Amino acid sequence: MTQITLALTKGRILKETLPLLAAAGIEPVEDIFASRKLVFETNHRHLRLLILRGSDVATYVQFGAADIGVAGKDGLLEHQGDGYYEPLDLGIARCKLMTAVPVGAQPQKGRLRVATKFINVARQFYAEQGRQADLIKLYGAMELAPILDLAHEIVDIVDTGNTLKANGLEARETIAEISSRLIVNKAAMKTKYKEIQTVVDALAKVVAENHE
Repeated sequence: MTQITLALTKGRILKETLPLLAAAGIEPVEDIFASRKLVFETNHRHLRLLILRGSDVATYVQFGAADIGVAGKDGLLEHQGDGYYEPLDLGIARCKLMTAVPVGAQPQKGRLRVATKFINVARQFYAEQGRQADLIKLYGAMELAPILDLAHEIVDIVDTGNTLKANGLEARETIAEISSRLIVNKAAMKTKYKEIQTVVDALAKVVAENHE
C-alpha cells in the first residue's frame, strides 16, 4: 500500500482537526497531546500524521515531504507558494485577518508603519489601496507595537477581539475571512490519486454533514 503523509498544524487547529479525522475514520494510535513525538502512526497502516508549526505545513506539502496538509488560510495567503491544490475548506478555526489601531485613532496621513507577521499579505493589501506602508515584521505581542509607537497599526488574526480590547486597540478593516483548509501536493495527487482522493472524499463528507 502506498504511504500517505498528512501534515497537521499544532495548537487550536489540531484540536479542531482531530475530531474531523476521527469522524472520517482516521485516528492516531496514541494520544498526540501526551507525546513529544512529531510523527504518529494511525489506524490505517499506510497513513501517518506529522505535527508541524502552521507556517511550515504549506512548505512540507509544496515540496512533497507531506502529501496532504491542514493549514489556516492565513498561513497559505502569506506563504504564496504553488505546488499544491486547496480542494477543501474544513470550516474550522474560523477567524479574521484584520487591521487594528488604538481605539478612536484617526486615519494616518502619509506613510504608515504597520507591524505584522503577515508581511506578504499586508504588502498586497496596502498596495491595492494605494497606501504607502513600511512593514515591520514581528512574531508575537503585536498589540504592543501601536502602544509603544513602533507602528501606527497592526495586521493580525482576530478571533473574539478580547486581546485587542485589553490592550486598547480596535479592529478596523477585514483583509480576509480565515478558516482551515485541506491542501494536497500536486505531484502526489497524480501518483497517489486513489489513496489521497479517499481521504479528501471522507473529510468532504464529514464537513458537509457538519454544515447540514
